[in-house]
Amino acid sequence: MFTRRQFLNQTLKTSSLVALGSVVPQFVARTAQAAAPGKDSILVVLEMTGGNDGLNTVIPYADDLYHKYRPTLRRGKDAVIPLNDHVGLHSSMQGLKPLWEQGQLAVVQGVGYPNPNRSHFEAMDIWQSADPKRQLKTGWLGRSTSEIKNPSGAVPILHIGHDRMPLALEGTSGGAVSINNRDSFSLDMAGGEAGRHSARRRLVEELSAPSQKTGEEDLAAFVQRRQVQTLTAVETLREVLGGANGVPRLGNNLYQKLQLIAALIAKGFGTRLFYLSFSGFDTHAGQGPMHANLLSELASAVAGFFRTLKGSRDESRVRLMTFSEFGRRVSENDSRGTDHGAASCMFVTGPSVKGGVAGSHPSLSELDAGDLKFHTDFRRVYATLLDGWLGCDSKVVLGAKWDHLKELETKS
Repeated sequence: MFTRRQFLNQTLKTSSLVALGSVVPQFVARTAQAAAPGKDSILVVLEMTGGNDGLNTVIPYADDLYHKYRPTLRRGKDAVIPLNDHVGLHSSMQGLKPLWEQGQLAVVQGVGYPNPNRSHFEAMDIWQSADPKRQLKTGWLGRSTSEIKNPSGAVPILHIGHDRMPLALEGTSGGAVSINNRDSFSLDMAGGEAGRHSARRRLVEELSAPSQKTGEEDLAAFVQRRQVQTLTAVETLREVLGGANGVPRLGNNLYQKLQLIAALIAKGFGTRLFYLSFSGFDTHAGQGPMHANLLSELASAVAGFFRTLKGSRDESRVRLMTFSEFGRRVSENDSRGTDHGAASCMFVTGPSVKGGVAGSHPSLSELDAGDLKFHTDFRRVYATLLDGWLGCDSKVVLGAKWDHLKELETKS
C-alpha cells in the first residue's frame, strides 16, 4: 500500500492528471465560504476548432446577396430552421430546434473584435485569453477561478480532450484536470480490486487526518488537503469512466464527451467549468456535406446532453456556450469551400437563458475586405456569463466592464 509520503511524492512530482495553479491562502478562505455542491451554476464551454462558417450556420436566407455570394453553398428557406423572417439555422441542426422552441437557446450574431486575426493559432489565443492585443499569457476561464466560488474545494476546471491544456484554462487558481487517457486515473495498489479499494480508503483517511503542525508546515498541510481532493476526484472519474460493464464512457466523439460531463455533474463532482473542443471546421474545400455533418453532430450532442440532464436537480443550473476562432469569408471559393474570415456567431443554451436572437445579422452590402463586420464584441458574451451566471466580477477577469446581452440573462 502507498504511504502518505509516497503518495505525495508521486502526485507532486509526476502527476499528468493535475496541474496545480498558483496556490494562495485566499483559496482556503473562499473554499470555506463556498456554497453547497449541487446548487452552483455550471458553464460548459465548447470550442468549434478550425473556424466555423457562421454564415452557413445562422443563415440570412431572406437576403438576395447571400444567395449571390454563395451560389453552390447557399441554403434556401426550405433548407433552414427559421428563427425569424430573416435568419435561420442550417437544417442539419435539428437537435437544437426543440431548445429553440422551448426558449432555451440564445443565438448571438455578428460576434468578433477589432482588427480581426485570420491565423488559427493567434485568433484562438485571442478568444481564449480574451485579449485582442495578445499581451496576456493566461486564459479568461483560468483567471475567473479566483473569483468563482468553489464548493468544497472541488477541481475548478475540467478539460476533456486528447490535446494539450488550452490557453483558456491557464492561470487557474487551485488546479485543473485534463482527461486525456483512461490510464491516467489508475493508482496502483496491490491486493486485487477489493484490496485496492480498501487501500485507497485508508489512504484518504490518513491524508484527511487533522494536521498537528503549525507555522511553516501549514503550506504542506494545504498541499496535503489538495491531494485528498485530487484523489477523491480521481476516484469519481474512475467510477464514471468505467461505465456499464466496464466500457469506458470517454470516447472520441462529441456526444460521448458531453455525456461524460453530464455523468460527472450527476455524481456531484463539484466542478463548475467544463471545457471541450470539436474539430473539423476548417472547410476550405467541399464544405457543403462536411459542414452539414459537423453541425448535425454538434446539435445532436448538445441536445442529448440536455436530455440527459432533463428532470434532474441539475438541469436548470447548467449552460453551454459555443465559440470558434473566426468565421469564414462571405464569398465561397473555387473549391466550393470558404476561406478564413472574421465575424461569426455563438450559441448559449440551457433552461435558464432568456433566449432569442441577439443582434441583427451583419450587413452583406457593407463588408470589410470581403468579411462580415462584427457588431458584438465577444467579451460582452463572456462578461454576461461571468457576472450573471457564474457570479464573479467580469471586470477583474476581462480588465474592463462590458455591457451585457439581455438574451443571455437569466429568466425571471
